[in-house]
Amino acid sequence: MANIKSQIKRNKQNEKRHERNKAVKSELKTRVKQALTSAADGTPDIEENLKLAVKRLDKAASKGIIHKNQAANRKSALMKRISALSASN
Repeated sequence: MANIKSQIKRNKQNEKRHERNKAVKSELKTRVKQALTSAADGTPDIEENLKLAVKRLDKAASKGIIHKNQAANRKSALMKRISALSASN
């Protein structure tokens, strides 16, 4: 356990950030999964779910939760999978 006041504060800040980042990353996974399942099912809200997933990925990248290149890679992979699922349906 830290004895130094500044380190105690730093630990609290890190814990807060960790929880926030964990929540955002969890939401990213949820949005991507929703977009993929809507594409697989052929529901009419594919574009809406895809747009929301891309928006969340961009926002996470801009906030520094994930790297901008990782966001680009995830968006690219998502687009590929959705187009493949849409083509097969």
